[in-house]
Amino acid sequence: MKKAALNEVRDELSKYLRMAEGEESVITWHGTPAGVLIGFKSEEDWIDYRLERDPRFLRRIGQARRAMAAGKGTRLEEVGA
Repeated sequence: MKKAALNEVRDELSKYLRMAEGEESVITWHGTPAGVLIGFKSEEDWIDYRLERDPRFLRRIGQARRAMAAGKGTRLEEVGA
């Protein structure tokens, strides 16, 4: 994980966005971590990021896992996908 001061990031944002595609960058303010810059190589990466953090999606996944553990639901193999 890279580390950069806010004034550096502000002055060269496009450079830091390109760098963040490969590795998250911690942005500091007066030497203290203040945020994280995350870049995306593709729209698919952006969608994955959003799904991984969407509480509704995570709730549905949890419900599906509990249903499967309780013997309810249909396994993907059974659907023929």
